[in-house]
Amino acid sequence: MLRPAGLWRLCRRPWAARVPAENLGRREVTSGVSPRGSTSPRTLNIFDRDLKRKQKNWAARQPEPTKFDYLKEEVSPREHNLCVFFFFRNFPLALDLGCGRGYIAQYLNKETIGKFFQADIAENALKNPLETEIPTVSVLADEEFLPFKENTFDLVVSSLSLHWVNDLPRALEQIHYILKPDGVFIGAMFGGDTLYELRCSLQLAETEREGGFSPHISPFTAVNDLGHLLGRAGFNTLTVDTDEIQVNYPGMFELMEDLQGMGESNCAWNRKALLHRDTMLAAAAVYREMYRNEDGSVPATYQIYYMIGWKYHESQARPAERGSATVSFGELGKINNLMPPGKKSQ
Repeated sequence: MLRPAGLWRLCRRPWAARVPAENLGRREVTSGVSPRGSTSPRTLNIFDRDLKRKQKNWAARQPEPTKFDYLKEEVSPREHNLCVFFFFRNFPLALDLGCGRGYIAQYLNKETIGKFFQADIAENALKNPLETEIPTVSVLADEEFLPFKENTFDLVVSSLSLHWVNDLPRALEQIHYILKPDGVFIGAMFGGDTLYELRCSLQLAETEREGGFSPHISPFTAVNDLGHLLGRAGFNTLTVDTDEIQVNYPGMFELMEDLQGMGESNCAWNRKALLHRDTMLAAAAVYREMYRNEDGSVPATYQIYYMIGWKYHESQARPAERGSATVSFGELGKINNLMPPGKKSQ
């Protein structure tokens, strides 16, 4: 898709990863302080959270903040569709974590949601929320330190916020902690190969002009790790899926301007504070040479991870006990051969 000034083009590649958490991911990640007060050997500290709060506050103060809302406007209704498609039920108390201006709330209705809490780290984002028919409560809160009691919410949603959390395992544990039994978490976050075109262009230009490169794009979680972390946090009946949204921009500088307007600028501690003008011009030239479209625009790829996880309740369906099957895989082949033509399983 293009920026709001032009035609939108969506490129979706639904690589499903609907497998048990224990089969997803191999890398161990150490969390920090758990919601119950225990402390792990070390706490991750990748992002400057105070800088991220300032970036989001600055973005929310712009004269036309909706100009940069196009990604959240695209992802939020997809999360809402997950609620409608998968869950024919009501949620008396729900929480939007990292809500921004309330992109998800505008798609919900009072027949499904009783009361809606909106929490964000940036106070300016909470001052001018989008309109919704649901009774809402705004809470200034960091995703890493949730001020809610155990078993509070029936539903927790999060849209494009958790990729800036320092300690994702701990954040997921807290979300699980504040959910009621049989409550559900639905989230979306940037991950994987997001902005790989910008990353490659900056690295090539900086290496050529300055003899080396520094990280300019924040690190993102891999989809394999995400399923594993959800399982470690206590969620069950997991679904993890990926999608790609491709946005076309006039050039690299317009892309960087929009990232700033979204509040999505880099805030990693190891970021380089300044890029030389010559390096930036070279990176823009590399970007255009390597990735430009036929119409002269340049694409930027955003990889979105969608996740669903439930908090355990005894009423939930559970897998059958090991060894309780009445037909073996070998017998399935014989059954298939006995079926009439046109009825055999594929």
